[in-house]
Amino acid sequence: MNASPITPELDVHVPTPGAAPEAVVLVLHGGRERSREPVESRHLAVRRMYPFSRDIAKRLPEAAVARLQYRVRGWNGDGADALADVDHALGELTGRFGAVPVVLLGHSMGGRAAVRAAGAANVRGVVALAPWLPEGEPVEQLAGRALAILHGTHDRTTSGRLSARFASRCNGITTDTACLRVPRSGHGMVLRSGLWHRLATEFVAAVAAGESLAHPTSLAVDAGCTSCSPGGD
Repeated sequence: MNASPITPELDVHVPTPGAAPEAVVLVLHGGRERSREPVESRHLAVRRMYPFSRDIAKRLPEAAVARLQYRVRGWNGDGADALADVDHALGELTGRFGAVPVVLLGHSMGGRAAVRAAGAANVRGVVALAPWLPEGEPVEQLAGRALAILHGTHDRTTSGRLSARFASRCNGITTDTACLRVPRSGHGMVLRSGLWHRLATEFVAAVAAGESLAHPTSLAVDAGCTSCSPGGD
């Protein structure tokens, strides 16, 4: 097995070279509960986030969109590697663009990493897609931030019930919370992928602008999504 890279890879799309973006969106891919295997660009978890990055760049032409590639695939207990990678990326982006608002968009393990990193300076909010949010996951770092969660009704990898319970615990802590179930879709977001991309993009746009999550929530409901229920998957 190849050795893990010393630093994570960060691919940044800048709308207008030389011009400061109005916001930064950091995109975090998924991973595994345990693995020391180095992440490669060919891995599906990495490739899965390309369309989201592309659509966000189109929707937010004044924002920089950055895709992070972790050094190793696993969360590995306390998530130290993944969280260090996110912290490194946030530092790089702040050094490059200054104190502009940051939105964290993460899938699965990336959703957990986004939630954990929400307390970093300049982070305005989190959009978590099918996130891995075990019981007891902390919520205090989301104070003053917005949180949107989307979870497929057919997800058998991460728990929609735990996402709903996490969102419920965030009420009164976050500035705004939305938790919605995407019908007839699973963890990989393949079925109804267009809806996943559209809703994720609209939630990111609302968070970046510091706006209410009411409009993207309404779009989701119109498309057949339902509010999360803490009582069941």
